[in-house]
Amino acid sequence: MKYKNLGSSNLNVSEVCLGTMTFGEQNNEEESFGIMDFAVSKGINFFDTAEAYPSPVRPETGGRTEEIIGSWLVNKPRDKIILATKVVGYQPNSHIPGYRKVPQKYRTSTCKTG
Repeated sequence: MKYKNLGSSNLNVSEVCLGTMTFGEQNNEEESFGIMDFAVSKGINFFDTAEAYPSPVRPETGGRTEEIIGSWLVNKPRDKIILATKVVGYQPNSHIPGYRKVPQKYRTSTCKTG
């Protein structure tokens, strides 16, 4: 696996990033754990997620992807995994709160554990 610095940071990330938008919808927790384990075994240390995942976004599943990643990370070397997350911008008539309504303490957090 090849690695590069992420922007001007000192974070050394794999050139391949694992997308996780199916975790919790198309892939259950067990399958998602297997996918992440396989990715790490191949040298991938960079995962992409979002507070709105899994896709398609539904009120009953929103945030589930981050919960799955957080559960997986409980027994993993957290300092070896780089997480990229994002929040959805304002969308009228949406159940997704969007960045402006996300409390500050969550703007800097990543995945929920436990």
